[in-house]
Amino acid sequence: MATMLVNIPCLDALLDRHADPLGASFNAYRNHAYRVVNFHCLLGGEDIDLEKLSIAAAYHDLGIWSAGTFDYLAPSIAMANAYLEDIGRTEWAGEISAMIDHHHKLTPCDPRERASVETFRRADWVDVSRGHLRFGLKRRVVASVMDMFPGFGFHRLLLKLSLKRMLTHPFSPLPMLRW
Repeated sequence: MATMLVNIPCLDALLDRHADPLGASFNAYRNHAYRVVNFHCLLGGEDIDLEKLSIAAAYHDLGIWSAGTFDYLAPSIAMANAYLEDIGRTEWAGEISAMIDHHHKLTPCDPRERASVETFRRADWVDVSRGHLRFGLKRRVVASVMDMFPGFGFHRLLLKLSLKRMLTHPFSPLPMLRW
Protein backbone atom coordinates (compact mmCIF):
# COMPACT_ATOMS: atom_id res chain seq x y z
CA MET A 1 0.00 0.00 0.00
CA ALA A 2 1.07 3.59 -0.60
CA THR A 3 1.99 5.65 2.44
CA MET A 4 -1.07 6.23 4.59
CA LEU A 5 -1.84 9.85 5.41
CA VAL A 6 -2.21 10.11 9.17
CA ASN A 7 -1.42 13.80 9.75
CA ILE A 8 -2.94 16.35 7.37
CA PRO A 9 -2.61 19.82 8.92
CA CYS A 10 -5.15 21.48 6.59
CA LEU A 11 -7.79 18.83 7.32
CA ASP A 12 -7.16 18.94 11.05
CA ALA A 13 -7.37 22.74 11.12
CA LEU A 14 -10.68 22.71 9.27
CA LEU A 15 -12.14 20.06 11.53
CA ASP A 16 -10.93 21.91 14.63
CA ARG A 17 -12.83 25.00 13.41
CA HIS A 18 -16.03 22.95 13.59
CA ALA A 19 -15.38 21.01 16.79
CA ASP A 20 -18.29 22.64 18.64
CA PRO A 21 -21.07 21.58 16.26
CA LEU A 22 -19.48 18.13 15.88
CA GLY A 23 -19.42 17.74 19.65
CA ALA A 24 -19.21 14.09 20.73
CA SER A 25 -19.06 13.04 17.05
CA PHE A 26 -15.77 14.88 16.46
CA ASN A 27 -13.47 11.83 16.48
CA ALA A 28 -15.94 9.74 14.48
CA TYR A 29 -16.20 12.43 11.80
CA ARG A 30 -12.48 13.14 11.82
CA ASN A 31 -11.70 9.49 11.21
CA HIS A 32 -14.35 9.30 8.47
CA ALA A 33 -12.73 12.29 6.74
CA TYR A 34 -9.28 10.69 7.04
CA ARG A 35 -10.57 7.40 5.66
CA VAL A 36 -12.16 9.20 2.70
CA VAL A 37 -8.94 11.11 1.99
CA ASN A 38 -6.87 7.93 2.13
CA PHE A 39 -9.29 5.98 -0.07
CA HIS A 40 -9.35 8.90 -2.52
CA CYS A 41 -5.56 8.87 -2.72
CA LEU A 42 -5.50 5.10 -3.20
CA LEU A 43 -8.12 5.30 -5.95
CA GLY A 44 -6.95 8.49 -7.60
CA GLY A 45 -3.33 8.01 -8.40
CA GLU A 46 -0.63 10.65 -8.25
CA ASP A 47 -2.21 13.94 -9.38
CA ILE A 48 -4.08 14.89 -6.19
CA ASP A 49 -4.33 18.35 -4.67
CA LEU A 50 -4.32 17.50 -0.98
CA GLU A 51 -5.57 20.95 0.06
CA LYS A 52 -8.65 20.73 -2.20
CA LEU A 53 -9.24 17.15 -1.10
CA SER A 54 -8.96 18.15 2.57
CA ILE A 55 -11.51 20.92 2.12
CA ALA A 56 -13.98 18.58 0.42
CA ALA A 57 -13.43 15.90 3.07
CA ALA A 58 -13.84 18.33 5.95
CA TYR A 59 -17.08 19.84 4.67
CA HIS A 60 -18.77 16.99 2.76
CA ASP A 61 -21.02 15.79 5.63
CA LEU A 62 -20.58 18.68 8.04
CA GLY A 63 -24.07 20.06 7.43
CA ILE A 64 -25.48 17.12 9.40
CA TRP A 65 -24.10 18.75 12.55
CA SER A 66 -23.83 22.45 11.68
CA ALA A 67 -27.30 22.73 10.12
CA GLY A 68 -28.85 19.94 12.18
CA THR A 69 -30.34 18.18 9.17
CA PHE A 70 -29.95 14.97 7.23
CA ASP A 71 -30.65 17.03 4.10
CA TYR A 72 -27.15 18.39 4.45
CA LEU A 73 -25.61 18.75 1.00
CA ALA A 74 -26.60 22.38 0.43
CA PRO A 75 -25.47 23.54 3.90
CA SER A 76 -22.20 21.62 3.51
CA ILE A 77 -21.55 23.21 0.11
CA ALA A 78 -22.41 26.67 1.45
CA MET A 79 -19.91 26.29 4.31
CA ALA A 80 -17.19 25.05 1.94
CA ASN A 81 -17.83 27.96 -0.44
CA ALA A 82 -17.73 30.48 2.42
CA TYR A 83 -14.40 29.03 3.52
CA LEU A 84 -13.05 29.20 -0.05
CA GLU A 85 -14.09 32.84 -0.21
CA ASP A 86 -12.34 33.50 3.11
CA ILE A 87 -9.06 32.05 1.83
CA GLY A 88 -9.31 33.62 -1.63
CA ARG A 89 -9.78 30.34 -3.51
CA THR A 90 -13.19 30.85 -5.08
CA GLU A 91 -11.85 29.30 -8.31
CA TRP A 92 -11.94 25.94 -6.49
CA ALA A 93 -15.62 26.26 -5.61
CA GLY A 94 -16.96 24.44 -8.67
CA GLU A 95 -14.82 21.35 -8.18
CA ILE A 96 -15.22 21.15 -4.40
CA SER A 97 -18.97 21.82 -4.60
CA ALA A 98 -19.31 19.00 -7.14
CA MET A 99 -17.27 16.67 -4.92
CA ILE A 100 -19.64 17.35 -2.03
CA ASP A 101 -22.84 17.37 -4.09
CA HIS A 102 -22.11 14.06 -5.85
CA HIS A 103 -20.47 12.10 -3.03
CA HIS A 104 -23.62 10.04 -2.41
CA LYS A 105 -24.44 9.57 -6.07
CA LEU A 106 -25.54 6.00 -6.69
CA THR A 107 -24.25 5.88 -10.26
CA PRO A 108 -20.94 7.08 -11.70
CA CYS A 109 -20.57 10.80 -12.29
CA ASP A 110 -20.93 12.30 -15.71
CA PRO A 111 -17.60 11.84 -17.53
CA ARG A 112 -17.51 15.61 -18.09
CA GLU A 113 -17.01 16.11 -14.35
CA ARG A 114 -13.46 16.37 -13.09
CA ALA A 115 -11.92 13.01 -12.21
CA SER A 116 -11.63 14.15 -8.58
CA VAL A 117 -15.44 14.24 -8.28
CA GLU A 118 -15.87 10.58 -9.25
CA THR A 119 -12.87 9.51 -7.19
CA PHE A 120 -14.26 11.31 -4.14
CA ARG A 121 -17.65 9.63 -4.69
CA ARG A 122 -15.99 6.23 -4.80
CA ALA A 123 -13.82 6.97 -1.76
CA ASP A 124 -16.83 7.93 0.34
CA TRP A 125 -18.74 4.82 -0.80
CA VAL A 126 -15.80 2.61 0.19
CA ASP A 127 -16.05 4.04 3.69
CA VAL A 128 -19.83 4.24 4.03
CA SER A 129 -20.17 0.65 2.79
CA ARG A 130 -17.44 -0.40 5.24
CA GLY A 131 -15.43 -1.83 2.37
CA HIS A 132 -18.22 -3.82 0.73
CA LEU A 133 -17.75 -1.52 -2.24
CA ARG A 134 -14.03 -1.28 -3.01
CA PHE A 135 -13.78 -0.11 -6.65
CA GLY A 136 -10.72 -2.29 -7.22
CA LEU A 137 -8.99 -1.70 -3.88
CA LYS A 138 -7.76 -4.85 -2.21
CA ARG A 139 -9.71 -5.95 0.86
CA ARG A 140 -6.57 -5.83 3.05
CA VAL A 141 -5.80 -2.27 1.94
CA VAL A 142 -9.31 -1.12 2.88
CA ALA A 143 -9.03 -2.99 6.19
CA SER A 144 -5.70 -1.32 7.00
CA VAL A 145 -7.22 2.16 6.52
CA MET A 146 -10.26 1.19 8.60
CA ASP A 147 -7.99 -0.16 11.33
CA MET A 148 -5.86 2.99 11.37
CA PHE A 149 -8.94 5.22 11.66
CA PRO A 150 -11.60 3.39 13.70
CA GLY A 151 -15.23 4.34 13.24
CA PHE A 152 -16.00 5.43 16.82
CA GLY A 153 -19.68 4.79 16.03
CA PHE A 154 -19.77 6.76 12.75
CA HIS A 155 -21.53 4.05 10.74
CA ARG A 156 -23.96 3.36 13.58
CA LEU A 157 -24.75 7.08 13.73
CA LEU A 158 -25.47 7.13 9.97
CA LEU A 159 -27.80 4.17 10.38
CA LYS A 160 -29.60 5.83 13.30
CA LEU A 161 -29.99 9.11 11.37
CA SER A 162 -31.23 7.22 8.29
CA LEU A 163 -33.86 5.35 10.29
CA LYS A 164 -35.00 8.53 12.04
CA ARG A 165 -35.26 10.33 8.69
CA MET A 166 -37.26 7.42 7.20
CA LEU A 167 -39.76 7.66 10.05
CA THR A 168 -40.15 11.43 9.88
CA HIS A 169 -39.89 11.85 6.08
CA PRO A 170 -41.13 8.59 4.51
CA PHE A 171 -41.42 10.15 1.03
CA SER A 172 -37.93 11.68 1.17
CA PRO A 173 -35.99 9.30 3.42
CA LEU A 174 -32.46 9.84 2.12
CA PRO A 175 -32.34 13.28 0.48
CA MET A 176 -28.57 13.21 0.00
CA LEU A 177 -28.73 10.30 -2.45
CA ARG A 178 -28.45 11.20 -6.11
CA TRP A 179 -28.85 9.18 -9.28
